[in-house]
Amino acid sequence: MTSPSTTLSLVDTDPAELAVDAIVIGVHSTTGEQDATSGLAGTLLLASGAESIAAAFDGKLTETLALLGATGGPGEVIKLATLGTVTAPVLAVVGLGAEPSGAAPAPETLRRAAGAAVRALAGAARVAMALPLPDDADAADALRAVAEGALLGGYRFAGYKTRPQPTRREPVAEVLVAVPDAADAAAQAEVTRARTVAGAVRRTRDWVNIAPNELRPPAFADAVAEAGRAAGLEVEVLDEVALREGGYGGITAVGQGSEAPPRLVKLTYTPDGGGTGKRVALVGKGITFDTGGISIKPAQGMWEMKSDMAGAAAVAATMLAVAELKPSVTVTAYVPMAENMPSGTSYRPGDVITMFNGKKVEVLNTDAEGRMILGDAMARACADGCDYLFETSTLTGGQVVSLGKRISGVMGTAELCERVRDAGDAVGEPAWPMPLPDDVRKGMDSDVADISQVNAGMDRAGHMLQGGVFLREFVTDDVAWAHIDIAGPSYHSGEATGYWTKGGTGVPVRTLLHLIDDVDTNG
Repeated sequence: MTSPSTTLSLVDTDPAELAVDAIVIGVHSTTGEQDATSGLAGTLLLASGAESIAAAFDGKLTETLALLGATGGPGEVIKLATLGTVTAPVLAVVGLGAEPSGAAPAPETLRRAAGAAVRALAGAARVAMALPLPDDADAADALRAVAEGALLGGYRFAGYKTRPQPTRREPVAEVLVAVPDAADAAAQAEVTRARTVAGAVRRTRDWVNIAPNELRPPAFADAVAEAGRAAGLEVEVLDEVALREGGYGGITAVGQGSEAPPRLVKLTYTPDGGGTGKRVALVGKGITFDTGGISIKPAQGMWEMKSDMAGAAAVAATMLAVAELKPSVTVTAYVPMAENMPSGTSYRPGDVITMFNGKKVEVLNTDAEGRMILGDAMARACADGCDYLFETSTLTGGQVVSLGKRISGVMGTAELCERVRDAGDAVGEPAWPMPLPDDVRKGMDSDVADISQVNAGMDRAGHMLQGGVFLREFVTDDVAWAHIDIAGPSYHSGEATGYWTKGGTGVPVRTLLHLIDDVDTNG
């Protein structure tokens, strides 16, 4: 299932003269009063890029916006008819918040503004963006942000409705971004990258949003493998027999309760000539639906457990982007997939499972299944050889309790966790490093095995930390690693906001791609 996509290109025509259905400009909120030559009327200040539009309105645009109730708040969109003042019939003015002191708006502000504007203009065929783009060292980041926001704000899941929806307008078909020089090679490169990155995020969203009965492990594995081969990646798929014979006890145990057997998909990108020699491993949790198994979850909200494979979707889609972006580092993804169901063949509390690296795990809660399949995949990644390991998963409700729905939790090698935080800040996917306390690990000592799956003495206290402590057992000492818990940020159940639409968000695809670039550049 493929959702309709928005196309994007650059133009250097005066926005006031573009033959489009709508033009998007930015406006800042401000305080105090200045004279008419300042461009300020009331409490609004038009952002750069809107000069020709303001001139067409004889300097009265901010006054009109104020009368319409505009505040300039971030993400606010006010639409008004141009009545022939410019070529486009509609002007959409998006809030950018307070004017930055001596600088252009932050990239994330522009990204969210572009997304909000494109969503508000659904139904239009062609839309022009005349948002502020600096002409200094920050120009590339700003242009990339506007392009990504526009492409992601236009996302809409195709869905399953059998009847036309009269109130459902189609996403904007084409976005034109106004720049000083549309032929500039650097600007074109940023747009090309934005298309690739946004495409990977959209693919992630599609996979997360698909109904769980249509994306059980074999079907998910087939979809990922097919996409990987089409992208030119090396693909290996292990079915339930190969998993059992290969010693993948965690994946096998979790998947044995479902009639849809588990899978492990390995995707490999190798740069021409071997590249820098650096090796990056990506691991993503692919629980296509999580009932909790024998330790069954409450019914309320369980339908959102179709998103428990968001980490796997993000990692697989990241690999598709890697194949296009062609970094100079080897990147290999390990995507374990299982459906956690209660049945007569399910794994049970009290079971002892032998993992891929030989460690024996005492199961105390079958709803802590993600760490079981990830442990196998991470151990396989280390066995194959890697310098850096980034794992991402909707692992714990404790992440949401601790950090909310926007900020991912990061645990692992201290230096690498800081690099994850920096990458998240750079792309608008914030993450916060968390500790791996010794007392949490001590409470996971088992009387009968090497480690218990959870810290029974802490119950849900330090829940997020328990997951990270467990996963550390499956990473060898020579590998720098980071576990990114995206339980909250990977799925948005509220109303659309910025470039996030309802459902899968695509977090942390952009973070992972930024990290791969970082390793490529800095080692």
